[in-house]
Amino acid sequence: MQSLKILNAAEQVAKHLRGELRQGRWTGLMPGIKQLSLEFGVNHKTIESAVNLLEKEGILVGQGARRRKKIETSGEGSKQSFRIGILLFEQNDRKLDYMAEILFGLNEAGHIPLILSASLSELGMDVNRVASLVGQTNADAWLVLAGSREVLSWFANQSLPTFALFGRWGDSSIAGAGPSKAEAYRKAVRKLLACGHQRIVLLARSHRKLPQPGIPERAYLSALEDGGIEISDFHFPLWKNSKEDFYRCLDSLFKVTPPTALIVQEFNLFGAVEQFLGNQGVRVPDDLSLICADSDVYFHWRDPKVASFRYDSKSWVRHVLRWSSKISKGEEYCRQIRSKAEYLDGGTVGPAPRSF
Repeated sequence: MQSLKILNAAEQVAKHLRGELRQGRWTGLMPGIKQLSLEFGVNHKTIESAVNLLEKEGILVGQGARRRKKIETSGEGSKQSFRIGILLFEQNDRKLDYMAEILFGLNEAGHIPLILSASLSELGMDVNRVASLVGQTNADAWLVLAGSREVLSWFANQSLPTFALFGRWGDSSIAGAGPSKAEAYRKAVRKLLACGHQRIVLLARSHRKLPQPGIPERAYLSALEDGGIEISDFHFPLWKNSKEDFYRCLDSLFKVTPPTALIVQEFNLFGAVEQFLGNQGVRVPDDLSLICADSDVYFHWRDPKVASFRYDSKSWVRHVLRWSSKISKGEEYCRQIRSKAEYLDGGTVGPAPRSF
């Protein structure tokens, strides 16, 4: 069994500086001890020891007393790194556990993750706006989160390698990963039907419905039909990808004949739905049953526990890192994988109310 090596303070700082050098943060000459000490909030003696370690490794070269050290162009610190542009669906996606793992893994492998300043939501899934922003970014490859069919088709036609995490990538010739939710949707709908619900609504973004529903959405609609429900726009309403239109959609749903069950496709939307229901005085699950077709550890700490989907994101992280390793070596890699999603029952689902 390999023994665990505990790094001292200087070694920890050296490791951090080594990573910064690998990513090309500094070129030519290294900043001085005083500047590094102020920037990282570390004692100057610790910084000095860390810099000396890098000099011993040949990453830095001394230029004489009181002179800044030279960054050795042939050493590890200036190695040409692979730049991976990251186009998030929403800016707060970077806080997701699996995105944090992906970013850490890319950094550890010596790549440079470049998170774009605008997300797909902010760009309105507009292919022309996406193309313009991508054209302005010096990236060797792209990681795209929850892209629409049109956006991912555009990336597939470009010369740069692309990985689609979530989104409608099924018919694109690019690498991809995400959950397989079709069976989980069927189980969720069957549960609601068994509880007597008929007015069931799925709240999902427009690109999940247009130009035609995706595989999970078709499974949801098919399960409704199997339960004898005549499908209409009520069961799968269309709204623009904006906060204002989302709330207009909710207002419209609850004006005349409100739903007795809502399936909310994303964790981010779920919080907005709960706030809306609270403001309307709608009680869950007494007045309305609520399911989130997404996964978050937060749901299992709730009382009652939120009915939701569960899936393992570890395989996606491994797949992204395998893809980045392959393409950085000039290899082609277009494998697509899906991990099975599971419907988890919870206390937010109950019998359909007799009158609401």
